[in-house]
Amino acid sequence: MAHQAHAFHMVDPSPWPLTGALAALLLTSGLAMWFHFGSMTLVYMGLIIMLLTMIQWWRDIVREGTFQGHHTPPVQKGLRYGMILFITSEVLFFFGFFWAFYNSSLAPTPELGESWPPVGIIPLDPFEVPLLNTAVLLASGVTVTWAHHSIMEGERKETIQSLSLTIILGVYFTILQAMEYYEAPFSIADGVYGSTFFVATGFHGLHVIIGSMFLLVCFLRQIDFHFTSNHHFGFEAAAWYWHFVDVVWLFLYVSIYWWGS
Repeated sequence: MAHQAHAFHMVDPSPWPLTGALAALLLTSGLAMWFHFGSMTLVYMGLIIMLLTMIQWWRDIVREGTFQGHHTPPVQKGLRYGMILFITSEVLFFFGFFWAFYNSSLAPTPELGESWPPVGIIPLDPFEVPLLNTAVLLASGVTVTWAHHSIMEGERKETIQSLSLTIILGVYFTILQAMEYYEAPFSIADGVYGSTFFVATGFHGLHVIIGSMFLLVCFLRQIDFHFTSNHHFGFEAAAWYWHFVDVVWLFLYVSIYWWGS
């Protein structure tokens, strides 16, 4: 079209959904191969294709939202609805894990010794590393809000400072959780307690890593002058996602670490 008579973005054909699906296939089948046969080849292939897909897909979207000018107000409105629906789907995703946890813990079966935690399980102390991690994530929620207000006020330097602090806190949380997993007195193979604990907290940890990467991309974009005080949905989406991760952790801490111990 020589002239676009509407404000909507007709997305060009892209190979990245296909390469993303291929990466997901290789990662899932590769994990099964690793668990059963000890071969990591497919996992490495999947990770490489996934990273290349992420970098190039994000590059294309950044171009569309900056100098190509495709992210008009109606398009931004659609992106907001899309992000809200995505976070809603993530809430339902974690709801399933909480359902499994409470289904097992509120009425422990005779196989579990009719007690929770089950007989033989030594739970983690909720007032040690988990409480520190709670403080770290709550602090990161404050810094990401500081970054948002700084962007809206046009304070470039403060935005960079607060975003870098948020990313550092996210990485610190991940390191603390990795140490906690390494020193845990039980494993994912220890019945329903181990599986609900590691699946719920592990998926949350994965979301923290994804959120940290999301914020890192926003940090690099802010350095490159991509955001203005009234055109910064890329950062807004990252901030929403980070607040969602914060709230899920509070429910995890209260349910699994504190009440569940």
